Amino acid sequence: MSPKRKPKVDLVIPVFNEAGVIEKFYEQISTVLAELSATIHIFFVDDGSTDGTAVALRAIMASDPRVTVLTLSRNFGHQAALTAGLDASQGDFVISLDGDGQHPPEMIPQMLELLQQGYDIVQGQRAEDTRAFSFKQITSSTFYALINSISGTHIEPGAADFRGMSRQAVDALKAMPEYHRFLRGMVSWLGYKSVILPYHETSRMAGKSKYSLGKMFRLALDAIFSFSLMPLYIGLSAGVMFFCFAAIEMTYVLSFWIRGDTSSLEPGWGSLMFIILTASGMLMILLGFIGIYVGYIFHEVKNRPVYLIKRDREDERNG
Repeated sequence: MSPKRKPKVDLVIPVFNEAGVIEKFYEQISTVLAELSATIHIFFVDDGSTDGTAVALRAIMASDPRVTVLTLSRNFGHQAALTAGLDASQGDFVISLDGDGQHPPEMIPQMLELLQQGYDIVQGQRAEDTRAFSFKQITSSTFYALINSISGTHIEPGAADFRGMSRQAVDALKAMPEYHRFLRGMVSWLGYKSVILPYHETSRMAGKSKYSLGKMFRLALDAIFSFSLMPLYIGLSAGVMFFCFAAIEMTYVLSFWIRGDTSSLEPGWGSLMFIILTASGMLMILLGFIGIYVGYIFHEVKNRPVYLIKRDREDERNG
């Protein structure tokens, strides 16, 4: 990139049912972008909103030629919406952030500066809150400790989908077409030159989070089963352990036969049932793990798109 040319910077902002919030967020981000010496393009990705979000985004796009709105045909989820925006981006640098104000736009200039210094990935990381732990903080800490202990890909605790990427990193990410997507892990897996940028998460401008406990749980499962085979190893280890128990039990029983003291043997109904039920339980768990992996493979081999765009507002403008 010529040092005299302004860098092209794309912002990717997924939104879902943020009517009343997205207008305030747009005003906030416009103030920050006015200070940047760069060619800016903003991609809002409407992830199948059912409130007035689409109307608000149309109004924003009509007033700002830098804005493109990508409308997905239904709610595909946060990771799919992010993927849609990344696929559409063409800038030298791409910065992704949420549209609820919790990812502070004021960090964008610093993020861009680090990218221009040669970093391919500038990963936003939530600074730990010094107040008492919340349920979300406890579950988040537990998840990152678990995924980093069983996966070969290290993911920074507190990492969010607030990040900046070079064109090289974005193109590499676009070459990973898997259906079950955990972008934080996928970005870490790339291995490009990266730096951590801590930030303090602010409160939502309005409304409430759309990331329910169920969605967080599904995202955690996607991360675990996409980046680790440890669940299979757990089942295998349990099987080996019970084989050892069986060998010990057999040796114990044979010792009575060798001594000719078979009359001392008890029927052992309770212990027998315990071993059978426990071993059966472990087999069911192992089969369940295998079933999940087979299910993931099934989704991959169908080769369905990660998302579908219902309407590209940029096409409407040009048409």
